[in-house]
Amino acid sequence: MHARNAAVARDLEAAGIDSEITLLSEQTNTAKAAAAYLGIEVGAIANSLIFDADGEAVLIITSGRHRVDTDYVAGVIGAQKLGRASADLVKEATGQVIGGVAPCGHPAPVRTYIDTALRDYPELWAAAGTADSMMPLTYEQLVTLTGGQEISVEP
Repeated sequence: MHARNAAVARDLEAAGIDSEITLLSEQTNTAKAAAAYLGIEVGAIANSLIFDADGEAVLIITSGRHRVDTDYVAGVIGAQKLGRASADLVKEATGQVIGGVAPCGHPAPVRTYIDTALRDYPELWAAAGTADSMMPLTYEQLVTLTGGQEISVEP
C-alpha cells in the first residue's frame, strides 16, 4: 500500500469507519472511468476536488453526475472567486495528486464542502489517495470523516 493510502486508512480508523481501500488494476482518473471500472452509476462516485477560493485551498466533494457551478458555490461559501486549483496547490493541500485526491489523509485539515446530491446513493466510492485506489463509504460516513459542510453545488 502506498503511503498516501496508509494516511487515508489512518483517518478512516480514527473516525471509526470500517472501509477497505481497494487497489485497482488500473488508474481511474475520472468519475466516468471509476464508475465503469466498478460497475456503478457515475453519480455514486464522490469526486474530491480541490478549488482555489480567494487563494485558499478548499475541498468540494461532489457527485460524479454533475459539475460544480463555481460562480454559484463561490456565493454559497463566501468567496469572491472560486476556480480550479493548480496541481501544486492540490499537492500542497492534500499531499495527493489530481485524480487520486481522497476526502481525507491530508497533512492538515482542508475546509470541506459536500454535495448533497451524494445523499441519493446508499454507497459512495471515493478515491483513496492514489489514482488506482478507491474506498466505499456511506454519505453519513463521508460527513463524519470530513466534518464537511453540506451544500448544493449547483442552483
